Amino acid sequence: MKNYIPDNNRYDKMEYRRIGRSGLLLPEISFGLWQHFGPNDDYDNCRAMITHAFDCGVSHFDIANNYSLGESERIFGKILHSDLTSYRDELVISTKAGHRMWPGPYGEWGSRKYLLSSLDASLKRLGLEYVDIFYSHRPDMDTPLEETMGALSSAVKAGKALYVGISKYPPEMARRAASILKEMGTPCLIHQARYSMFNRDPEEGLFDVTKEEGMGVIAFQAMAQGLLTNKYLKGVPADSRVAKGEGTLKVEQITPSALSKVGKLNDLAISRGQSLAQMAIAWDLRDERVSSVLIGASSVAQMDDSLSALKNKHFSQEELDLIDDILKD
Repeated sequence: MKNYIPDNNRYDKMEYRRIGRSGLLLPEISFGLWQHFGPNDDYDNCRAMITHAFDCGVSHFDIANNYSLGESERIFGKILHSDLTSYRDELVISTKAGHRMWPGPYGEWGSRKYLLSSLDASLKRLGLEYVDIFYSHRPDMDTPLEETMGALSSAVKAGKALYVGISKYPPEMARRAASILKEMGTPCLIHQARYSMFNRDPEEGLFDVTKEEGMGVIAFQAMAQGLLTNKYLKGVPADSRVAKGEGTLKVEQITPSALSKVGKLNDLAISRGQSLAQMAIAWDLRDERVSSVLIGASSVAQMDDSLSALKNKHFSQEELDLIDDILKD
């Protein structure tokens, strides 16, 4: 295996945004390992994607305990120690806990027992003493919020995480979480939220909360689970993951109305010199409250295609108005 040597110009290829009221910067595009980093995926391809991302200035890698039931963390940990150990201080590595990871009553949600046990297991799989960001991956309506936030604060105070965040919390619950953490002396750094042209829920209160509370926002599913790509312009391909019933995008979501909007948005993207997926990423970044957009990839080529969104992040007011009109139809 050839020794990896990073590109010396990697930081000239990326712009970085501050996360809320903190000293931390994230690349405008971060790399998520939700898919394509599992037991059946090619390790050499995984390694090529991670090292290429770093060569392009992508310094933030986002994982979770339940991604491939821990295999994503194991694979990333192996790549980290084979290729990136010398560059650990240049990396922001995040993981999460909240979804089901093992059987029984302590294997999911937001209890102190589950969150801290999960973090210990994640650190072992990653081969690290700490992660940069540890998230509560989803809200737990049955566990006191003070307990869940207390576990996050304990992770920081134990030196197992530098910062903490929350994911998929509704606005007022996010505000309460931030307030509790502030009282504990552990500011809530970041909120990870679904945000796309087809899912603008964060605009209905969440963005206001994050700004007021000093949190940054990292957006995921900017491409609406693949709907905002050229994959479904002519319907659902027979060999697609949707047709096979795999993934989170369902056939019933690909309606004639949705396809009509996708077609019009694709025409606009072409006029901007972009693919629809590139425009979807750029659209998320148009809002200064979004610190970074998470992308996934199955190959270096797909990653490069997404990173090319950064070549044209500017939208004229006419383009923004047209997008709004298309989405209203």
